[in-house]
Amino acid sequence: MNKKTVKDINVKGKKVLMRVDFNVPMDGERITDENRINGALPTIKYLLSNGAALILCSHMGKPHNVFNSTLKLNKKEKAKIEALPEEERAAATEKALEKAKGDVKKFNLAPVAKRLSELLGQEVIMAEDVIGPDAQAKAAALQPGQVMVLQNLRFHAEEEKNDPEFAKALASMAEIYVNDAFGTAHRAHASTEGVTHYLPAVCGFLIEKELRIMGKALENADRPFVAVLGGAKIEDKLNVINNLLEKVDTLIIGGGMAFTFLKAKGYEVGESLLDESKIDYCKDMMKKAEEKGVKLLLPIDSVCVKEFPNPIDAPIDTLVVDSDKIPADMQGCDIGPKTVELFGEAIKAAKTVVWNGPMGVFENPTLAKGTLGVAQAMADSDAVTIIGGGDSAAAVQQMGLASKMTHISTGGGASLEYLEGKTLPGVAALNDK
Repeated sequence: MNKKTVKDINVKGKKVLMRVDFNVPMDGERITDENRINGALPTIKYLLSNGAALILCSHMGKPHNVFNSTLKLNKKEKAKIEALPEEERAAATEKALEKAKGDVKKFNLAPVAKRLSELLGQEVIMAEDVIGPDAQAKAAALQPGQVMVLQNLRFHAEEEKNDPEFAKALASMAEIYVNDAFGTAHRAHASTEGVTHYLPAVCGFLIEKELRIMGKALENADRPFVAVLGGAKIEDKLNVINNLLEKVDTLIIGGGMAFTFLKAKGYEVGESLLDESKIDYCKDMMKKAEEKGVKLLLPIDSVCVKEFPNPIDAPIDTLVVDSDKIPADMQGCDIGPKTVELFGEAIKAAKTVVWNGPMGVFENPTLAKGTLGVAQAMADSDAVTIIGGGDSAAAVQQMGLASKMTHISTGGGASLEYLEGKTLPGVAALNDK
């Protein structure tokens, strides 16, 4: 990795704008999973202990119908209201503003700032806005060793549009920029790419770790190198499969996406998830694997159900059949025990394993055995084990096996694009060593 890190710059007495990923799940004002906050702590503590005055910025959720934290309605809302008869406009405006207020509360970063204050054992100053007068005044008054949090970046539509003026206003509060939000590094937003045009830009320890571990796996892996791909849609993983076939010794495919491969082999898949438009692609990938000498493993048995569980965690009757014998009126919702054993043997023989995507509907305890089997095989392995964020990370956490893995990525979408071999704009924009 040739990008500068926080250790390559002097931050003493400097104001530092740091992009973090505090987009944490909330239940009211209670944070239900603190992993993303904990992931940012090493860089935050390093910068504070080295004399930086730290301005943290993050998004939270998708508050697209709030234009900003002062509760001005966005253009779309205004246009809708102006199209109404005059006598209805006042009530509609009031209703829209009430909804905006609810969104501001729901997507407010204040509970995160409060929790960060407890974790750091010091006051964390909360700004009422992002680039407004309150944020500007608090940033100007910030002293070395102090930390503040700006309000939700996505209260401004300009954030996701990578608006230069918005990026410039963000950058104007600081002298150095640090990106430690790997989960948003695949997006060219104002706070990930735009600000780098106005400030020296380096990465924090979290991004450094992501690039070091995943980069080594993709470019210089200890072999045998095994990749495990799952999840529902093959469309999400087209480029990942193609790229990994250039790099791995074994490619394992499970989850809903496996049924299009099974169909491409000529098997009947019943009511299972199927993308007819990608059957030829699957044939091409199987041919490519053969030509490259890559072992491509597909499920040899499947756990089938008559109807998809509703609600998703409801008790459900299952039937385990060989993958070429799925009944016409049933759908595969997990890999079967013979497949768990087959995949497990390949994982245990590996020196590097990368996993992205569950093996079945793991939210249902009856249909979680395949995902658990893969997770357990990785936990028992001596290999470097990398979980590529998203549902795989959630599954490993849920199953209590997170501590057994070498690395769990903090960015589902970013890690997927990295596995595809794509350039991540939020990383590419940082200064080279």
